[in-house]
Amino acid sequence: MANTQLNLVRGTLDLLVLKALSFAPSHGYAVSQWIKKVTAGVLLVEEGSLYPALHRLERKGWIAAEWGTSATGRRARFYRLTDEGARRLELEVATWRQYAGAIEQAVSATEGAS
Repeated sequence: MANTQLNLVRGTLDLLVLKALSFAPSHGYAVSQWIKKVTAGVLLVEEGSLYPALHRLERKGWIAAEWGTSATGRRARFYRLTDEGARRLELEVATWRQYAGAIEQAVSATEGAS
């Protein structure tokens, strides 16, 4: 049986982080748990991938961060989507849908190349 945990295609993590933050500001652990939840555990994001992605998105101006207190009372950085990030999310979603549609067409093909 195939491994049910999938490696994220480069760039996909950025899309997922932006989508997670489109609902409300969140700390990194909450973002990773959201991804796990909405993908039924198929996609698991490790800290070693998540935090560099958060920092990269912050440098690009797509998200902003500030310190706050988590639900467990711990100090944490909370990330929120910026207006530029919201625009980027729309673009990334459209691009992803086009990409996924093209892949679906290819794997559903009923004839080979000639």
